[in-house]
Amino acid sequence: MMSAPANPGTKEAVFNHKLAAETKGCAPAESSMSEIIQLSAEVPSELGGQRLDQVAAQLFAEYSRSRLTSWIKEGRLTVDGAVVRPRDPVHGGSLLVLEAEQEAQGEWIAEDIELDIVYEDEHILVINKPAGLVVHPAAGHASGTLLNALLHHVPDIVNVPRAGIVHRLDKDTTGLMVVAKTLQAQTKLVEQLQSRTVSRIYECIVVGVVIAGGKIDAPIGRHGGLRQRMAVTDGGKPAVSHYRVLKRFRSHTHVRVKLETGRTHQIRVHMAHVGYPLVGDQTYGVRFRIPPAASPTMVEAVKTFPRQALHARFLALVHPITGEKMKWESPLPDDFVWLLSLLNQDRESFIG
Repeated sequence: MMSAPANPGTKEAVFNHKLAAETKGCAPAESSMSEIIQLSAEVPSELGGQRLDQVAAQLFAEYSRSRLTSWIKEGRLTVDGAVVRPRDPVHGGSLLVLEAEQEAQGEWIAEDIELDIVYEDEHILVINKPAGLVVHPAAGHASGTLLNALLHHVPDIVNVPRAGIVHRLDKDTTGLMVVAKTLQAQTKLVEQLQSRTVSRIYECIVVGVVIAGGKIDAPIGRHGGLRQRMAVTDGGKPAVSHYRVLKRFRSHTHVRVKLETGRTHQIRVHMAHVGYPLVGDQTYGVRFRIPPAASPTMVEAVKTFPRQALHARFLALVHPITGEKMKWESPLPDDFVWLLSLLNQDRESFIG
């Protein structure tokens, strides 16, 4: 058992991690594995008279309000030893006691898949995702995913919803992702994502010559006829992207995009919406634009680029536990650099 440092008069916590994991090969992430949570806190006078769920959300801020509400309804969070309703008011000086069990969140398989780890501590993990790696198991991808790899690398992460994954990259998008290793870290990271304080900057190569940077403010939702696709639609969720030109070529542009929101396929959908689809995007792009007298090598590279040319280049956030401002940069992958070099050679040959 591991005791957290006590803060007299406010909160004490004890976490008992009951996890046993195989260290080699593949091992089931058993649903019987769990984390025992024991917390107590005295209600300060300034919070007296407020609803229990509101007070609990402030005193136990490492857990989401919805999770705390569930524990209150289950009788796992009591007031002076009594079970009350989430909406009942609590008085200053009352003692809140939380005794809950955080169940394992899935029955996925832990797999020994190599991860390119950029940063890691006891709370978070930042990885550089390669092309071809699916983030979360789904139909057709039950194994071989980032989640399976995380379960092997951090067995305790089975107790965190979605194995700590708080945002995703498409299968063939490369670059930086942050993962929460604990429930407390996940709650704080999700709050940052929702408040748009996490900075995510991408680089991409688009078809067409972009004249100037700009802002794309266009809602994104499911495509009306093709449910596997997203589209700009009036009924969609708000989506905002900011883009600027890094370098223009004869028929393509190297573009940097900063996300204000994080909708599914946002950059791919937004850039296609303004007439500049990503090179290699078979879902939202497909058309080619080849400049006159281009070399056969360049023509072949543009036509056969095996994925959308999109890379999560920069990531910045506030550490969910320490409060430290942190940032990382991921170098462009080899295939991206190779395509840029061919486009640049084509440009230079006609300028000179």
